[in-house]
Amino acid sequence: MIKAIIFDLDGTLLNRDESVKFFIAGQYDRLNESLNHIPKEEYIRRFIELDNHGYVWKDKVYKQLINEFSIQGMTWEELLEDYLTYFKENCVPFPKLLETLEKLKQDNFLIGMITNGKGLFQMNNVKALEIDSYIDSILISDWEGVKKPDPIIFKRASKRLKVYPEECVFIGDHPEKDVKAAKDVGMIGIWKRDHQWNAVEADYVIDELDEIHKIIQQLNSDCC
Repeated sequence: MIKAIIFDLDGTLLNRDESVKFFIAGQYDRLNESLNHIPKEEYIRRFIELDNHGYVWKDKVYKQLINEFSIQGMTWEELLEDYLTYFKENCVPFPKLLETLEKLKQDNFLIGMITNGKGLFQMNNVKALEIDSYIDSILISDWEGVKKPDPIIFKRASKRLKVYPEECVFIGDHPEKDVKAAKDVGMIGIWKRDHQWNAVEADYVIDELDEIHKIIQQLNSDCC
């Protein structure tokens, strides 16, 4: 019997690629005095490339940008501070996010989250999406001292929800850090399709968040 649904954040609930596009365009405009020698589209393109879907922390990204574009009058620390301050104002949810969480809560499912990243930064993004009130337990790698795909953080999530791993489904976009890692501890692994990857070994594959409810119903119907 499935009792808990645990989500990844970036690329699963938060449309990070779209959020980054909005943020970096805004950063260019805010800091135009120091960046206006760079064509705006080139600055946006290079940030997105260096960011690598969020898998490279921004200190490295901004150091590289300053070096490549010979940015004057602005340090990488100041660029990073702008990112930490303003990214949350550009958070774009995937379609039907709130409706999906509302439906799961109405059916009395526990909802959890496991996300890698910096603690306050990720929590600010969760709040910006207005989903914190739906989530019973949020584990952020920075605050937990362990990150996906380490099995410890998955087991810890189920323990905090007071359920067994076998009573959880985990939904994420990364084949190894999300889906395989969840399956390895006994959870049902659902892959939210991301076209960076192909042939992902998952128990289920979804394209839209509102597909989750039907899968959970099917799982619980089959087991009873």
